[in-house]
Amino acid sequence: MDITKITLLRPAGLVNSPAFSHVAVVPAGAATIYVGGQNGVDADGKLVSDGVAEQSARALDNAEAALAAVGAKLSDVIQWNVLFVEGVDLQAAYGAIGPRLGAAAAEAGNPPLVTGARVAALGVPGALIEVSAVAAVLPS
Repeated sequence: MDITKITLLRPAGLVNSPAFSHVAVVPAGAATIYVGGQNGVDADGKLVSDGVAEQSARALDNAEAALAAVGAKLSDVIQWNVLFVEGVDLQAAYGAIGPRLGAAAAEAGNPPLVTGARVAALGVPGALIEVSAVAAVLPS
């Protein structure tokens, strides 16, 4: 394994999914970036919609804006955490963000690690999704 680059692995013996990897290795000297939970809210904190597809797209927009603020991008994400309110249409949620995440994974060379969970509610009343991320960027 090359310890001078960020590596995402899907080891033998574990499910080989095109949607996620199992292990991330970040070498010394890389900047690690943590993006806190992002909901489908605008800059004023108001929900953009009561639909999960629209909220999902905006939550990803918000995460992307947070990453951009420190010079990172979606393809630098090594771990996504996604929380869905119980009962939402997961197909609609993933349909709204899947193409962008897939493009980012293709740019990175492998998909990031992903943790998803269904929860009773989120901290923002009416929010249906929350995403958080860990990204890593090697020095230029």
